[in-house]
Amino acid sequence: MKAIRLKAPGGLDRLDQADLPDPGNPGPGEIRVRLHGSSLNFHDYLVVTGKIPTEDGRIPMADGAGVVEAVGDGVAEFKAGDHVVAGFFPYWQEGPARVADFKTTPGDGVDGYARQAVTRPASWFTHAPKGWSHAEAATITTAGLTAWRSLVVDGGLKAGDRVLVLGTGGVSIFALQIAKAMGATVIATSSSDAKLERVRELGADHVINYRQQPEWGRLVQEMTGGQGVDHVVEVGGPGTLPQSITAVRIGGHISLIGVLTGRAGEVPTSLLMAKQARLQGLIVGSRRHQIEFVQALDATGIRPVIDRSFPLEGIADAFRHEESGSHFGKICLEF
Repeated sequence: MKAIRLKAPGGLDRLDQADLPDPGNPGPGEIRVRLHGSSLNFHDYLVVTGKIPTEDGRIPMADGAGVVEAVGDGVAEFKAGDHVVAGFFPYWQEGPARVADFKTTPGDGVDGYARQAVTRPASWFTHAPKGWSHAEAATITTAGLTAWRSLVVDGGLKAGDRVLVLGTGGVSIFALQIAKAMGATVIATSSSDAKLERVRELGADHVINYRQQPEWGRLVQEMTGGQGVDHVVEVGGPGTLPQSITAVRIGGHISLIGVLTGRAGEVPTSLLMAKQARLQGLIVGSRRHQIEFVQALDATGIRPVIDRSFPLEGIADAFRHEESGSHFGKICLEF
């Protein structure tokens, strides 16, 4: 079985192809999955570059999608031939958040999906959206589910709400698509006019070039008649959070889901208090959230935006493409 392994202490030049033993037939409660797709996330990038240390020889990638080849005794949810997609937190099945680290996350604390096949508990997977390619399905494990939980599960998104999305990465594009499908108004930011034109084509109602408008929080207020937005999908972290707090309405909701500008920084606490806004951190979601998200995708017809796909052996080049910041939407591996 072909796989990619990361040599400690990490680095894109330390991702090597390896031949590993076959994972074998499934035991009770397990399924064997022939993997065909994965997608890149910032968390995966931090792992493979060594910024989040992991064990020597770790198989990277949290996202994985493929076809069930066999099922073990007691498995009724899946059958051979089903298309499935992995979950980010295998042991968080449902209910309130129960995980605060990545010790059980594939590609970080345990081996991930940069390989041809796995045999794992059936509860580690859900059905994939109907008619999606494996690369498309792989995009929901991390990016898609994060956007869904941010807006729908935690935010209670409803038609007529106003949503602010930052940038044009995987989470932000999914959030734009979910918001538009549910009848919301969307404001999107980017430093690229060309990318802003593309988000307009996806349905964004208003766009802001944040390099040209560094006080974009005030501009959002102007665009909304001084009211602010109901939801902010905050992927930047400390470098963008002050503007997001300015942009949100009184009593609004900010989902803090990213650290693209750093892991720590100052927060204008007095403004947040005055806004009486809810600032909520989150990391992806549960298996139940993913099942409900897949149902929504089947109902709405949303399809992910894939920037480019690479073969499994091209994983380092895929991460270099992510590193360049030139992508729009998701970068995938297909194998």
